[in-house]
Amino acid sequence: MKRLVTVLLCVALGFFVMGSSSATATMKLVIGQGVEPVALDPADVTDNPSEEVCHHIYEGLIGFDENMNIIPKLATDWSVSDDGKTWTFHLKKGVKFHSGADFNAKAVKKNFDRILAGGLKRSSLYKPVIGEVKVIDDYTVQFILPESFGPFLHTLCHTAGIIVDPTLIDAKADIRRKPSGTGPFKFKEWAVGDQIKFTAFDGYHGGRPKLDELLFKVVPEDTARTMMLETGELDVAERLSPFDIEHLKARKDLVVEIAPSLRVIYIGMNCQKGVTKDVLVRRAFNYAVDKKAICDNILKGMGVPTDTPMSPMTNGYAEVRGYPYDPQKAKELLAEAGWKDTNGDGILEKNGQKLSVNLMTPHGRYLMDFKVAEAVQAYLKDIGVDAKLVTMEWGTYIATLSKPLNENDVDMYLLGWSPSTGDADWALRPLFHSANWAPDDNYSFYKNPKVDELIEAGMRTVDPQKRKEIYKEAQEIIVEDAPWITLYWMNNVTGYWNYVKGIKIIPLEMTFAHQAFVER
Repeated sequence: MKRLVTVLLCVALGFFVMGSSSATATMKLVIGQGVEPVALDPADVTDNPSEEVCHHIYEGLIGFDENMNIIPKLATDWSVSDDGKTWTFHLKKGVKFHSGADFNAKAVKKNFDRILAGGLKRSSLYKPVIGEVKVIDDYTVQFILPESFGPFLHTLCHTAGIIVDPTLIDAKADIRRKPSGTGPFKFKEWAVGDQIKFTAFDGYHGGRPKLDELLFKVVPEDTARTMMLETGELDVAERLSPFDIEHLKARKDLVVEIAPSLRVIYIGMNCQKGVTKDVLVRRAFNYAVDKKAICDNILKGMGVPTDTPMSPMTNGYAEVRGYPYDPQKAKELLAEAGWKDTNGDGILEKNGQKLSVNLMTPHGRYLMDFKVAEAVQAYLKDIGVDAKLVTMEWGTYIATLSKPLNENDVDMYLLGWSPSTGDADWALRPLFHSANWAPDDNYSFYKNPKVDELIEAGMRTVDPQKRKEIYKEAQEIIVEDAPWITLYWMNNVTGYWNYVKGIKIIPLEMTFAHQAFVER
């Protein structure tokens, strides 16, 4: 009898332990990214993987929903003066940073003063726009503009405008590696080259997130991300290979979401140095590339050919005729520029110099990026150009492109741009205004005074129709000058298990897990 009681007690204890374990099980979500974020200081990054992670740590006064509508975040409401130069924001009360510090108007001012002081990668976004930030009271802040700025609200939605814990700024802490904000997730650790881990912020003003842990895992190879999704090592996989889409769609336990994005993929060309300094060469390279074939055969329809430097989802987009695939026209332009194959080796020469360029490309940052670069290399070879592919780790890649002109030996490079403001201003100003040469984002070192003038006019103009007309003219000139081989705009392709609920995939090429949970 005593033995029977002992057995029953053990069984009951087992059930109790199992029940307790189940009740306290950690709800975790693992998202697979193609490349590792560069840093977690929102005002000092330029890449979307970094921005995507930052949005889980920090929040802005306003932001975008999944349809690019502007919605309140840390602000409750806002208004603008009749002359368009003073924007007033009323702030949420009772909001805390992860450190326990209060969110208030002083925190907002401290953040923007830091950006406006210069020296950060996104200082150029706000310095031409904001003259001063004023604290009116604890929960009211004003932005004083030197002149009216049409896309001000869109620009404030940019990742650079999200608010960093002011205690970090005061302490001159390493925000890039040890961040703190008001967002739903607190930074825990960064295993460089592997993953970044976050835990739920219990004091989040929007209510504690349902996830206990959120991990962003670096998986550069497309096939590896697919495999890890299928084995359950990843709950969510970004930028799936188009060759895996149909296979994954056939599985009832997986969801494949395909959605348009603001991302444009292009090959930039150095307009000030080397063989690509000649506009005839740049135009020839444009005619040489069959963008439709790349989209059909490599991207399997996940890219849409485009001639302009912004996608149709960007406010201010205009249809502009570019360069149809015409290799014969490309050869004629190169001949006009003085390039000939004098020794019959298939590579053109001029004044004893071979027509050779380095073509930089990331590997895993964008959907099929390396394969696309290989295709461009082959198209250029067909017209007598020796293009040498060079690839490197993402952080090093961006650092190489960011070198100033006198240190920069890059001829051509594959890159993507998704304007995080959703507006033409940030699709054109950082990339084509001559004031923004590298180390800012104009890696092509493009310069045209008329384009500068139009970009500045677009900034000042408030009337939406007039802004569209301005930006259309700017796009027409840029396409004619050919600083890029503009390839295509992209669809977001994200896969996740059907037990993952509440994630949002927005056109800025980001997955938001703020309200995500796991329901097995």
